[in-house]
Amino acid sequence: MKKDIHPKNYRLVVFKDISNDKAILTKSCAPSRETTTWEDGKEYPLVKMEISSFSHPFFTGKMKFVDTAGRIDKFNKKFAKFGKK
Repeated sequence: MKKDIHPKNYRLVVFKDISNDKAILTKSCAPSRETTTWEDGKEYPLVKMEISSFSHPFFTGKMKFVDTAGRIDKFNKKFAKFGKK
């Protein structure tokens, strides 16, 4: 087995699902610039996620509408000047 290939900076990190405000405290080496106070009163690094097992349709059984049309329109407006003249 190779030595020294795993990160050394594992620590407790809060992962928060921003779609439903649920969070979980687990060990990770994911980088984070934000911190939050957990239920135990201690401060931990915060990693925000758009989707997790709390909100994913596979785990919840509910379909969630994603605004892809709005994203496409925004993209087209942003890059319209690079199109054909």
